Amino acid sequence: MTPSAVTADTRTAARVVGAVKVYGTGDTAVRALDGVDAGFTAGRFTAIMGPSGSGKSTLMHCAAGLDTLTSGSAFIGDTELGTLDDRRLTRLRRDRVGFVFQAFNLVPTLTAAENVTLPLDLAGRPGDPDWIEEIIDVVGLRDRLHHRPAELSGGQQQRVAVARALAGRPDVVFADEPTGNLDSRSGEEVLGLLGHAVRALGGTVVMVTHDPVAAAHADEVVFLADGRLVDRMTAPSAGTVLDRMKHLDTEPHRTAHAGARS
Repeated sequence: MTPSAVTADTRTAARVVGAVKVYGTGDTAVRALDGVDAGFTAGRFTAIMGPSGSGKSTLMHCAAGLDTLTSGSAFIGDTELGTLDDRRLTRLRRDRVGFVFQAFNLVPTLTAAENVTLPLDLAGRPGDPDWIEEIIDVVGLRDRLHHRPAELSGGQQQRVAVARALAGRPDVVFADEPTGNLDSRSGEEVLGLLGHAVRALGGTVVMVTHDPVAAAHADEVVFLADGRLVDRMTAPSAGTVLDRMKHLDTEPHRTAHAGARS
């Protein structure tokens, strides 16, 4: 399958156009993204996969405004991230983007409830109480709201992180290896929550993962290799994703990208 260029439309929650990211200079320069066009459709769960060093995390970080492109453009909705100063970019990430990380990134001195509403509290926004109550019930945290992270299991901490990401009704949630620190049962629970956020709550999720089983929870998988978008797969299964990844691992890689970041 040949990926086509992505054009703006009302159903694209996030996209990159001609995305190039180079780390370093001169002989040590690494081209982590090499002219990527990729769009993430609103109301869908998209997984980003690729071999180690393919550029998948770099793509997510640049699409989410956590890192800047060397050239090309990144958009959240119709807003081009490269046109924003630091203050407006910070506000956009806070108000329109949710994040779930492998390391949970909870504040240890705050309770689960306080961690869930932290982005809203920092923004000085009350949020929608009914929505927050619904999210708390969806992630199954009702009886853990007054516990601090150290009193929660890894799976419970990640559920707090998912609730935090959803609390402000963001345009898109970016999840970077969200099950990487979890056992298989807790991982399945978290993936189920992300899928529920899309299919029942109308959200949009973009997830970086190396795990074909995790990717099978998505509606679509985007495959990268050597900093380039090389394939897209709809209705993935663990088996079809694993088979595609095996082909990517055995296909010749350009030596210019041997050091590309994941």
